Amino acid sequence: MLPVTPEVSVILPVRDGERWLREAVASVLTQTLTGLELLVIDDGSADTTPAILEQLRADDPRLIVLRQQREGLVAALNRGLAHAQAPLIARLDADDIALPERLARQRDYLAAHPEVVLLGGWAEIIDQHGASRGRQMRPSPDGLRDTLAKKSPFIHPTVMFRTDAARRIGGYRAAFEAGEDYDFWLRLADIGEIAILPELLIRYREHGGSVTRTRELRQIYSARLAKLASAERRAGRPDPSAALTAPPDWLDPNPGAFERDSSRLFRMLELADPARARSTPASAVDLGAITSQLSTLTAGERKFAQAAALNLLRERSDLPAAMRARLVGLLLRLGPLKAAKLMMRK
Repeated sequence: MLPVTPEVSVILPVRDGERWLREAVASVLTQTLTGLELLVIDDGSADTTPAILEQLRADDPRLIVLRQQREGLVAALNRGLAHAQAPLIARLDADDIALPERLARQRDYLAAHPEVVLLGGWAEIIDQHGASRGRQMRPSPDGLRDTLAKKSPFIHPTVMFRTDAARRIGGYRAAFEAGEDYDFWLRLADIGEIAILPELLIRYREHGGSVTRTRELRQIYSARLAKLASAERRAGRPDPSAALTAPPDWLDPNPGAFERDSSRLFRMLELADPARARSTPASAVDLGAITSQLSTLTAGERKFAQAAALNLLRERSDLPAAMRARLVGLLLRLGPLKAAKLMMRK
């Protein structure tokens, strides 16, 4: 029988997750902490996911199924957040496995540290068959705020956060597509302390579904905007991203003031796609978009910038000699090894 108020609400979004869903659900419902509810948000699955959920729900009333019509991850997460009854929320993905004491260990930590609003943990990497890959993700629990200002130190399916804090900041934001979690962590850190429990909490599955180049670039773009917005808030100024209701298009010829410089940069980083590098007019090749922001580029942005420069040199014999020389110079500034590889191929 369900308690009047569960101690923890677990939010698990899924779309076409039939392969590993039973295992993920079982790992939650067999936790040592029994006072929980599991909110599974089915984002318009077209496989046997709905039937699996119906069967599992009949076996355990702590499983609550919420359905939506392919509205996406942010909508699913916010739907779970809106329905959560517990004061604490934990995340899990439909292809991961929570270790048996995961929820109890995090609940106990948060009870002992009321100032902490967001708590992460460590994860063991497994393959598609559930076998260990001999690696673990162990983000350092030290210097979290400094790390968070540069990149996310949290593994999304390991986190537990306070429900009232998440609702106070407005939940996840659709404008930060593919980087919605990083923006969420930054805003939670605005109102409370953050921490990582240095223990293995989940088994994190890596499998064949690879991240596309376009999605990876969108993730990096969203992360850049999230960092810029966070810096403004920390300086005591209004959040410049507050008016964004959808992911900005970096190809928009009239971007807003907040995303203008980032969009200019990412129009160039998009040339990491050889087809885009071939089709972009020479007049639109804006090397200054990269060189003017060189000192702020993240590792991911540098990788895309290198690929874009290499593609332009390889694919575009029509570029003026002066521009080609600037491209070689840019490669040298981005990384001499990449430049050396280019020269060897000539």
